[in-house]
Amino acid sequence: MKGYFRHAETTAEAINAEGWFHTGDIGELSADGYLKITDRKKDLLVLSNGKKVAPQPIEAELKHSDWIGEAVLFGDRQSTVSALIVPAFDKLLGWAKQNSIVGSAEELIENAEVQKIVKTEIDKVNATLPDYERIKRFRLLPKPFSIEAGELTPTLKVRRKVVAENYASILASFARD
Repeated sequence: MKGYFRHAETTAEAINAEGWFHTGDIGELSADGYLKITDRKKDLLVLSNGKKVAPQPIEAELKHSDWIGEAVLFGDRQSTVSALIVPAFDKLLGWAKQNSIVGSAEELIENAEVQKIVKTEIDKVNATLPDYERIKRFRLLPKPFSIEAGELTPTLKVRRKVVAENYASILASFARD
């Protein structure tokens, strides 16, 4: 590609002085010279229908809920958006104590009432989104993300790729649904 027709400024943004076209993808060259796409610079989910979803605004909206501590959306090459949710455990544990519910974090996140509370919060956010951006499946996680597990940067930003690796079996189950 030599550039965008009659759009010199857009061409200059996309093609650097050395002639490299910047797609927004991050890749690596294999030993035999093939380019493998490994990530995206701009964090976009590209659904199997070609729709693009910016996950950060949706995740931020979910985290406004008193019940949700962290939310990470997934959906690359899937037909729908799914989420891994870390509950706001301080709020959740207080609620459990108030309702005489005892158990570990693992047991608590499987509780039907807890699932219903979080689903209600997701539904509130979904109501403001176009259909293709709506979260169709979610799973509650029993522990917060951590720097030690590589899931958070030192500035506490979620590393989506590492979370995807650490919870690959859950994400695979979403693809089978």
